[in-house]
Amino acid sequence: MSTKHGAAEEMEPRELVHFVTQQTRFALVNNILQHPDQLPSMYELEELNPSVSDATVYKHVQKLIDAGIVKEVALDDNERRQGYPWKFYGLSEEGREFLDNHNLLAAEETLQRIYETISDKPEKMIKYENAPRPAES
Repeated sequence: MSTKHGAAEEMEPRELVHFVTQQTRFALVNNILQHPDQLPSMYELEELNPSVSDATVYKHVQKLIDAGIVKEVALDDNERRQGYPWKFYGLSEEGREFLDNHNLLAAEETLQRIYETISDKPEKMIKYENAPRPAES
């Protein structure tokens, strides 16, 4: 996967902090951090943000990708399984470094513990959590 350098390099650090900490985008970043594999599918991100439309979740994920904070990773064709997601979203190396440098990863372990306590997940979400994920390269 090629690294896409976009808005992150064009924004001043203060602007990028403001961009990332916009309510919906920051919730999505936190959803990624709290996910057991830190690679949720779009469906999982949508389920974790019920007060936001699916289209809005998608739009903000795309903005985070364009800014270089989030990356989209996909299973190879031969690893895909019918009925399971094959695209996932995680922090890019640059995104993780940026968040760490601005103390925005401090709650990472707490977020993971909170996620483990969610007991009313839909069956489909549990299935998707256990879907095969791409190996990090």
